[in-house]
Amino acid sequence: MKRESLGHLIAFFTVFVWGLTFVSTKVLLDSFTPAEILFIRFLLGFIALFIIYPKKAKIFKIKDEILFIAAGLFGICLYLLLENTALSYTFASNVGMLVSISPFISALLAYLFLKDEKLNFMFFLGMVLALTGVSFIIFNGTVVLEINPLGDILALLAAVSWAFYSLFVKKISFLGIHPVQSTRKIFFYGLLFTLPYLLYTGFHIEQEDVLNIKNISNLLFLGFGASALCFVTWSYAVNILGTVKTSIYIYFIPVMTVISSMIILNEKLTLYSVIGIILIVTGLFLSNKKH
Repeated sequence: MKRESLGHLIAFFTVFVWGLTFVSTKVLLDSFTPAEILFIRFLLGFIALFIIYPKKAKIFKIKDEILFIAAGLFGICLYLLLENTALSYTFASNVGMLVSISPFISALLAYLFLKDEKLNFMFFLGMVLALTGVSFIIFNGTVVLEINPLGDILALLAAVSWAFYSLFVKKISFLGIHPVQSTRKIFFYGLLFTLPYLLYTGFHIEQEDVLNIKNISNLLFLGFGASALCFVTWSYAVNILGTVKTSIYIYFIPVMTVISSMIILNEKLTLYSVIGIILIVTGLFLSNKKH
């Protein structure tokens, strides 16, 4: 298999799993707060990565170590906290729409800071089609869009946070460190940044919630699958494809969420969702054409 084809396969697998996390998190929110889920999820992920690859990662020069610190802050702590908090102030459709523009921001940042990233007309055409498809899935025929400035600003900041994370991951890949080691370091810094917020909001977990088999299975999935495994595979994909092409796969997440919601939550697949999926797949194909 060609290296680029492998990169696309890895990127698709990653967003496939991440698309399931919305359903899994929705189940856990009945027992835990968003901050508690975030901390437990990435603590499990950190432990899993340490067991898989216990070799200690070296400490880099300050300017290189700052990349890991920034990736932990933007990709783990800020992104998820901003996204979850935004949902408390505005509609999920607003948050989903605003967060989904992160590939645009990633592309612009990569164009400005990474010399190997190029943008062309087909890329922008595909992005527009994909974003339109995301809109069909998120709004699902609803034409009423209410705006809450605070919630929408937080959602937009979440998109910016993920875009910066993708940029930092690409720059980290140039350091030659093993992806498991780099991801583990990012998790560590992310946990450090999340801990003060968790202590401020409170950490109140009941024993029966922890021992609940449904909660255990979902936490293990989020910790080991969506976090430990997928953050490593995402780093691999970024290293192979670049920030721009990999970020486009984020548009597949709503597709996976729709499918998993049908299977697990028995939600119906509407005409708008079907149109959205077709637009996203078409946009992804066009954005990856070289000419």
